[in-house]
Amino acid sequence: MTIPSDNLFRPYRLNVPQRELDDLHERLDRTRWPDELPGVGWSYGIPRAYLEELVRYWRHDYDWRTAETTLNQWPQFTTTIDGASIHFAHIRSPEPDAIPLIMIHGWPGSIVEFTEIAASLTDPRAHGGERSDAFHLVLPHIPGFGLSGPTNEPGWEHHRVADAFAELMERLGYPRYGAQGGDWGSAISRELGRRHSEHIIGVHLNLLPGAHAVSEPTAEELSALTLEERQRTLASWQRTQQWMRERQGYAEIQSTRPQTLAYALTDSPVGQLAWIAEKFAEWSDSSDRPEDAVDRDHLLTNVMLYWLTGTAGSSARIYYERAHAPYWGSPPEPSATPTGLAVFPQDNFIPLRHIAERTNNIVRWTEYDRGGHFAAIEQPELLVRDIRAFFRQIRSA
Repeated sequence: MTIPSDNLFRPYRLNVPQRELDDLHERLDRTRWPDELPGVGWSYGIPRAYLEELVRYWRHDYDWRTAETTLNQWPQFTTTIDGASIHFAHIRSPEPDAIPLIMIHGWPGSIVEFTEIAASLTDPRAHGGERSDAFHLVLPHIPGFGLSGPTNEPGWEHHRVADAFAELMERLGYPRYGAQGGDWGSAISRELGRRHSEHIIGVHLNLLPGAHAVSEPTAEELSALTLEERQRTLASWQRTQQWMRERQGYAEIQSTRPQTLAYALTDSPVGQLAWIAEKFAEWSDSSDRPEDAVDRDHLLTNVMLYWLTGTAGSSARIYYERAHAPYWGSPPEPSATPTGLAVFPQDNFIPLRHIAERTNNIVRWTEYDRGGHFAAIEQPELLVRDIRAFFRQIRSA
C-alpha cells in the first residue's frame, strides 16, 4: 500500500527557521529567575538549581537540528479532518502483512515518545522479534498538540479526537487495526475501541482511565477480594488521595483556565520547560530528576515541539473540553473490544483489575517491576514485548 496520491495528505518535513532558534536562545539568556526557599527540594515545584542546569544544557549543548534530522527519518504528513490540521508519521513495515497500529501520545508528550520503539515494532526481525510481530505504525499528534496545533475552535475533547483518528485510519486504507496509548492516548485509544469496534482488533494500553480506586473502598467491596487484592485496593486509594492532595493542580488549571496559563508558557521557554519537566520527574520511575528515567535530549525535544508550535494553551484545552463535556463525571461506558494493560509501578495511579473489568474486556493484564508514566521512553523493551504479546494473543484468539 502507498499513500494516496490525491490532496488528502500533504507531505511534511520539519525545518524550523533559524530565527526561531535564535529567538529561543535570546529568551533563555534573558531569563528572569524567581526566588526560592532554601532546602525545600521538589516539594514546592521544580528546584531552581536543577532548572538552571537544564536551561544551560538546553542553551549551549542541546542540538535541535540533530533531533530534527532524527524525526525527519520518519515519513510525515498532514491532513485536515473535522476542520483541524492533523500531523502524523506513517512508518510502513517491510513485512507486507503487518498489523496496522495507531499509537497515541498524551500530555505532556508527543510522538517523540515513540522514537525508541518504532523500529522494533515495524521491523521486528531486525530487533529480536518474529516476522509476525510486525506493525505498520501511524503516529499522530493529538489535535491542539505540537505539530497538530493549535486548534481553532472549541470542542476537541477525546471522543472527538477518537472519531478524527478513526477517519485518519480510514483515509489511509486500514479497515482493521489496533490502537495503543498511555495518558490521553489511553483515553483516546479506548474510545476508538468503544466507538469504532468494527474496525479495532484490540486496544493495548499502559494506563487505563478510571481503573484505580477513585473513592474509598467500602467494607463490602473489600470483603469480596483476596488478601492481595485488598492490599492493592487500599494502596490504590492511598495513592489517589496523595494525587488529589499534591499533584492535581496542573489539571485543575488546565481544566478551568487554560488561556490564562498559555500567556506565561507561550512567552517564556523556561516556564514551558518547568511546566513539563516537573511532570517527567514526578510521573517517571526516577529518584531525583527526570534524567534518571528519561534521556535528557528526548525530554528537551518533546518540550521543543510545544515551544516551537506555541501549543501550551491549545494542548491544555483538552482538559477543559473534557471537564465541560456532557459525559464528565459519569462512569465510563462499557467497551467490548479486547483490551490489554501493561502496568508500570511508578505510573500516576495503581490500576485495579476488578474495577477495570466492570467496563472493559480485559484479556491481558501484565504488571512490571519498573517503569512509570512514560513507558515508551522509560522501558521501551518491556513495552514492545508487551505490545507484541498482546497482539499475538489477539491473532490466535
